[in-house]
Amino acid sequence: MSIIDILEETYGALSGNKVRTGLTMLGIIIGISSVIAMISIGQGAQNSIQASIQSIGSNLIMVMPGAQRGGGYQVSAGRGSAKSLTLEDVTALEEIKDVKMVAPEVSGRYQITAKGTNTNTSVDGISSTYPDVKNVQIANGTFITDQNIKNLAKVAVLGPTTRDDLFGVDADPIGQTIRIKGIGFTVIGVTAVKGGSGFGSQDDMVFIPISTAQKFLSGDDYVSVINIQAVSADVMSQIQLDVTDKLLNLHKIKDPAYPDFNIMNQSDIVSAASSVTSTFTILLAAVAGISLIVGGIGIMNMMLTTVTERTREIGLRKAIGAKAKDINLQFLIEAIAITFIGGLIGVILGWLVSYGISYLGIIQTTVSIGSVLLAFGVSALIGIVFGYYPARRASRLNPIEALRYE
Repeated sequence: MSIIDILEETYGALSGNKVRTGLTMLGIIIGISSVIAMISIGQGAQNSIQASIQSIGSNLIMVMPGAQRGGGYQVSAGRGSAKSLTLEDVTALEEIKDVKMVAPEVSGRYQITAKGTNTNTSVDGISSTYPDVKNVQIANGTFITDQNIKNLAKVAVLGPTTRDDLFGVDADPIGQTIRIKGIGFTVIGVTAVKGGSGFGSQDDMVFIPISTAQKFLSGDDYVSVINIQAVSADVMSQIQLDVTDKLLNLHKIKDPAYPDFNIMNQSDIVSAASSVTSTFTILLAAVAGISLIVGGIGIMNMMLTTVTERTREIGLRKAIGAKAKDINLQFLIEAIAITFIGGLIGVILGWLVSYGISYLGIIQTTVSIGSVLLAFGVSALIGIVFGYYPARRASRLNPIEALRYE
């Protein structure tokens, strides 16, 4: 039999029972579309997390306080609740080679009130270097200055989400007063929209001078985190070692295994987040892949039924000279055709689902060529694997017994 003859026979066999063929394809369609949609969601989540981490600054190293417990250190669950870093540490770290800029923070969560409205959000006492280190832009007004810090000024810069919660969407709060722990602060600026990250929303914050935060809110001289910006990504590892040595000496810690601080490298955070989201993507794809196995079993079931129904036809073909390999190839191509067509429809449906998720703003998905090729490859493999046994069974039928079959 020629390829043209086989394709014509395949079309006739599949179109002869459209409902059964369609229902068999449905398992493959659902499986392929699920795999593509799940992989796109996972990749979209990975890209979103990486972008959020990168948005907090470039070449960033974060030093956080830790508490010594049980022969080691443990970073406190509440950011900034451990106390071991001071402004003296900040001054010392500024002297380290290849450190471009240092920005300390004093963080806390407080109830903020303004003219009958209120919200509970993070309040960051920061230095004037904070916008450059943490990539924060001002949309309206001005940011905290060195003069504000020197004068213990009661001024505040709001994130856009906090502004909307306290004064209304897109309102102009410049010159208005907010109260933190009963203390009045004059609003002098609003930051540009930045979005959330693994460290909380950058838009739902209030920034005040670090000196004011230490005196009126935290009541001590400690800082919650020290942000260090390296001159380039190439020197971050060396700076991390230098920072460790410097703080161990300043804090008079003789055993480096028992520090009272913790250092996080931005590159390490990105790598860890990528590893987690990659595992998450694989898990999603594996769960969706179960439906492909179910679809493959459906194909095998249909082909076995087809072989039984066409037993006399197979016997007649073999009686007039058809070889076993022709019969084998015929039924194998039918199985592959079902998976190929179902796979094509599944790819289109998976892309539409991914696009719909992005369009609705649920999460920004990413459909990659790799996921499409993987889906097609798996569907072709399923057609071969689950179509082989029925095809082989058909090719081994005895023509005489097949012709007698009722």
